[in-house]
Amino acid sequence: MTMNQAKQVLQLRKDGVPIKQIAQRTGISRKTVRKYLRRMEVLPLQKQEEKATPVSSGELAAVIYNDDTVPCPGKRIQDVITHFEYAKNELPKTGVTRQLLWIEYLNQYPGGYQYSQYCDLLRKYLKNTHPAFHWEYPPGEFIQVDFAGKKLSFQESQQTKAVKCQVFVGVLPFSGLIFCMAVLSQKTTDFITCIKEMLRYFAGVTKTILCDNMKTAVIRADRYEPVFTDMCHQLSDHYGTTFSATRPASPTDKGMVEKAVDIVYNHIYGPMHKQTPVSLEDLNYQIRQWLDILNLKPYKGTAESRRDIFVSREASLLKELPQTSFSFKKCKEVTVQRNYAIQLPDNKHYYTVPYKYVGSKVLAYFDSRTVEIYYQHNRIAFHVRTSTEPQFNRIASHMPENHKHMLQMQGWTEEGLLERAGWVGEYTHQTCDRLLHSSIYPEQNYKACHVLILLQNKYTRERLEAACRRAANVIRPTLKLITNILKAGLDKQPMLFDEEHRTIPIHDNIRGPRQYQ
Repeated sequence: MTMNQAKQVLQLRKDGVPIKQIAQRTGISRKTVRKYLRRMEVLPLQKQEEKATPVSSGELAAVIYNDDTVPCPGKRIQDVITHFEYAKNELPKTGVTRQLLWIEYLNQYPGGYQYSQYCDLLRKYLKNTHPAFHWEYPPGEFIQVDFAGKKLSFQESQQTKAVKCQVFVGVLPFSGLIFCMAVLSQKTTDFITCIKEMLRYFAGVTKTILCDNMKTAVIRADRYEPVFTDMCHQLSDHYGTTFSATRPASPTDKGMVEKAVDIVYNHIYGPMHKQTPVSLEDLNYQIRQWLDILNLKPYKGTAESRRDIFVSREASLLKELPQTSFSFKKCKEVTVQRNYAIQLPDNKHYYTVPYKYVGSKVLAYFDSRTVEIYYQHNRIAFHVRTSTEPQFNRIASHMPENHKHMLQMQGWTEEGLLERAGWVGEYTHQTCDRLLHSSIYPEQNYKACHVLILLQNKYTRERLEAACRRAANVIRPTLKLITNILKAGLDKQPMLFDEEHRTIPIHDNIRGPRQYQ
């Protein structure tokens, strides 16, 4: 008899209802009613009109159930339970098995249970002493990722050996939407490919990506503060998310992806067991076909599938994907050399930084296209890499002033200087030409010619051209000569051949050709 039925019988007894009618109203046999009424006789019988405190469930249970015979556990079961208290702490340790614990149990209790019964009792004990926690996952909050323990393979031909592939699995815990992909390894490049393809499949990014302590993602595992690889930090910055790791040796922290791996075994591995992909692309094509079928399959007892729940309740809460594709950059801590440049390890080329950072430790992030150099989290240099770049890549703004001047002198040529002089004017070009060829080696006069051209910045182009015109008849002009003309302002004075040519005005007394015939 249940507690509710006992209360009904007790109430009917108080109301003076006969046993036969009590049995008819409650649906309990008269024999059972008599049995429990006899037990209830110890309770005070009060009439319906009397006010009294109702009998509590605890008091009623103590009366009607105290005569039931409860088997007392024997010594053997008590011994094995005592052993289980010790075994549950030892079982998670490396190398400790149920069989080893059973042998220790028999050594301590020679008359104990045999192995099969021992394992069955241990399973029930652990099930009762390890209750499961029900997680509530907010939509758009987490993605859980893991690599499956079992591998898939492809075989290019019957003569070649099958290639084993790692299988990456990701799941959105709220909707249960699953992603699956095969790669050749768990290395950094393959892991990045999996993350990029997974986020493209989900068409968005969650706030957190939860993984276990795989070497690709975690440098140092820790229960509270795991240290992630630089690759994870770059992915987090690019996609606007955060990587998180489970506690060491705690797969239950990502129970949804652990369950998703089992689902993938049943709904993808199983249907593909008779198929033989001929390439990695073919393998992933077949995986995607069965994956779409899985995500569109309705949950048991409902018409909604994983995809339906994702589209209706979760997709709108995901962050948008960035416009540019993620490109992983290698990171290297280097010291700025005396030539205010760093050397990359991949091609041994040099890339300059501002000269004030000579001797400093900097971080270089580089890939096949760019080089970014950071000092104390501030970017101090950026270089674009090409296949035809020189071995020493220099930016002029990184150089001190004297080095800039040396670089300019290194690039001077006779043709270049004369071309620059020609932009000023014809007489400046002539003066520079005579200046360059005033000695056996024109290179000796490159600097003087360069400074002469720069006089236009101080005195204007027109005055420089006028000064060179005044020195046009000098066979060997010098920089000092042109400078003195400009300082004295002689370029502003009229020259003799610049005076106006006076002509006789027309009048009647002028004789023409006819007078000389």
